Amino acid sequence: VTALAIGIHNLPEGLATFVGTLADPAIGMAIAVAIAVHNIPEGISVSVPIYFATGSRKKAFWLSFLSGVSEPIGALIGYTILRPIFSETVFGILFASVAGIMVFISLDELLPAAREYGEGHLAIYGLICGMAVMALSLLLFM
Repeated sequence: VTALAIGIHNLPEGLATFVGTLADPAIGMAIAVAIAVHNIPEGISVSVPIYFATGSRKKAFWLSFLSGVSEPIGALIGYTILRPIFSETVFGILFASVAGIMVFISLDELLPAAREYGEGHLAIYGLICGMAVMALSLLLFM
């Protein structure tokens, strides 16, 4: 379930990276680095439970890989569908949509699960730290 949820979550990330790069390569690079940083714990959150549930490193690797491959698929969708009609308005609509999707998934699915299994306000602290890492990584490339 986690692999599927993260796969769905990665599709708009790929789209955001493509759209950002199309608008300005510096923005695309900043988004790509920020997403790469947050994909490390994301990959771990997919592979570790699968490994412990099945005992198979191969299965854990491939399911993690499949959940991550949806990112380039999102970029490919952006390239094939949106490139001919790309404008500032389309850029704004897409970034707002992708941000909304990611915030919804985080707040509706991931945060409640983290609060259920975490202690005290640990999930909220993790959320704030994650937001800070994303903001700092974006600032490094601006």
